[in-house]
Amino acid sequence: MTSSPAPGSGRAAGPGTRLVAALVFIALVVAVIGSLGAPLITAVAQDYGLSLTAAQWTLTIALLSGAVATPLLGRLGSARRRRKVVLATLATVTAGSVATVVPAPFAVLLAGRAAQGAGLGLTALMMATARRHLGDRAPGTIAMLSVASTAGIGVGYPAAGLLAQVGGVRAAYLLGVVITAAALVTAIAALPRDSADAPAGETVDWFGALLLSLGLVAVLVVTSQSGLWTGRPLLAGLVLAAGLALLACWVVVELRVPRPLVDPAALRHPAVAAANLVMGVSGIAMYLLFTLITRYVQTPPQSGYGYGLTEVEAGLVLVPFSVLGFVAGRVVPRLRQRVGPFALLAAGGVVVVAACVLFAVTRTSGVAWPIVAMGVLGFGVGGFSAAMPQAILAVTPAEETAAAMSVNQVVRSVGFSLGSALGGLVLAAYTVPGHFVPTGPGYTTAAWTAAALGVAGIALVAATAPARRRHVPTAAPEGAPSSPSAPRRR
Repeated sequence: MTSSPAPGSGRAAGPGTRLVAALVFIALVVAVIGSLGAPLITAVAQDYGLSLTAAQWTLTIALLSGAVATPLLGRLGSARRRRKVVLATLATVTAGSVATVVPAPFAVLLAGRAAQGAGLGLTALMMATARRHLGDRAPGTIAMLSVASTAGIGVGYPAAGLLAQVGGVRAAYLLGVVITAAALVTAIAALPRDSADAPAGETVDWFGALLLSLGLVAVLVVTSQSGLWTGRPLLAGLVLAAGLALLACWVVVELRVPRPLVDPAALRHPAVAAANLVMGVSGIAMYLLFTLITRYVQTPPQSGYGYGLTEVEAGLVLVPFSVLGFVAGRVVPRLRQRVGPFALLAAGGVVVVAACVLFAVTRTSGVAWPIVAMGVLGFGVGGFSAAMPQAILAVTPAEETAAAMSVNQVVRSVGFSLGSALGGLVLAAYTVPGHFVPTGPGYTTAAWTAAALGVAGIALVAATAPARRRHVPTAAPEGAPSSPSAPRRR
């Protein structure tokens, strides 16, 4: 295993730069792969002769697989076999990508998408690798990894839509084969080798993993299917309650096992708990607006709203989201010495709220305004994503980096799923029976709902400040042993 040189030595600047590029590239690839299902749902339905609801599972199953794999990979990646875990996961993702392009029944496509979704858990491992090997470059790299895992959505959407329009579904999924194979080769060439001096901890709490997986699957399935709430609300409520009960059981189990999947002591730290709570609430607001704008620009023009853009054109609307997200990811780390991470989270929340308000009041004034709102949203999400790891890792032991960030990734996934479902429910309430397009006021109501949730996220930052101040850590440098104030393994 290679380690980065002491700050300022400059001797391994080349290798360090190559590692940074490799980590960001891998994180970007898995984000693009996770989003491939969204622009292809209609094309999949047509090619396989399915309903749109059935075709939607090409997106849902990847998100479910990612949510299940993320905490498990976080624990496996905290041990002394991180490189092996990353390579095995990327090999699985590549095999899944091949399954999506072969002429086969729809079940094979779903299996391939599930295998691709497992890659969504790799971002936390990329962060752990950066923290261990990049020294003073780690904070900026981790911020970019967090941004890439979100902003990558805007990279894959237009490319997949264009390929599907030109060459069909399998041509679009072929993009996944190419980039995942490239990510696997990159990981083989660039990732540091594992070593015996890495923290021990090969044991995995498999029972805890099972409880967490079942709970997350129940919660994500019911929140990702907004039609279930409108058509069978009692069943939806029962599934959600069962999922929450399983997650509560998981917490009890984790408190009792000697080597839990995720260290409860770390998650209970006020800063970590506050960051995850803010992430959950703000994630709902972010993805609600994201899906709202994407749907609005594709709505057929009628009654003074909607622009009827094609899937490719709608994909291009997401480009400002990704570009400004990456810009924010570069700006925020430079402010970390002068502004605390929770202040940066609040600032990101303010930008997200501004995007919600902008869309609510200007969307009928020309297609340029929803694009502007998407760009503003991208900057807010990018800044928020870049600040989130700082808030968590400042009080997290180095050996718990992957596990702690994997939990945050899962919280974000649940928040995004809830945001998508909530947007669908609001618009459904404003859709006239027998029609498929909601009325204009539905978009206004949904936008203000997103703004209110964004404000709630900002308020949570302020409300949790007193508890965080009582537990101010003495943060160790990235990659160094954790400070005495940081939570430790029992």
